[in-house]
Amino acid sequence: MRRFRQPIIAGLVVLFFVVGGYIYTTHYTSGPSTSKRIDVTVAGGKSMFPTTWTAHQNDLVIINITSDTDGEVHLHGYDIAFDLTKNLPWTKSFTADKTGDFPIEWETTGTPLGDFKVSP
Repeated sequence: MRRFRQPIIAGLVVLFFVVGGYIYTTHYTSGPSTSKRIDVTVAGGKSMFPTTWTAHQNDLVIINITSDTDGEVHLHGYDIAFDLTKNLPWTKSFTADKTGDFPIEWETTGTPLGDFKVSP
């Protein structure tokens, strides 16, 4: 039994590193690649600055949005609503897990404000 002890221990060490590497690459490297902060101002429910938001797929996106009037800004494709109160900042974070060009609008009137472009 003694002559098999070293190969068994070596095999267990190799197995430990293989399983650990697999867990690390599947759980810790597939998350958000970077953090993207976007500061937004909405005027009168008719215009927004900046009009285009950009990110890469799997970025953690942090939107800080303020409006000079009450209402809802809606990010289509991600189905995210920003329920805004006049001059009160609103922050929302999410992972940009879908690629494409997604419209942003003032929900009550359907007024287009801009778009969110997510590249691979």
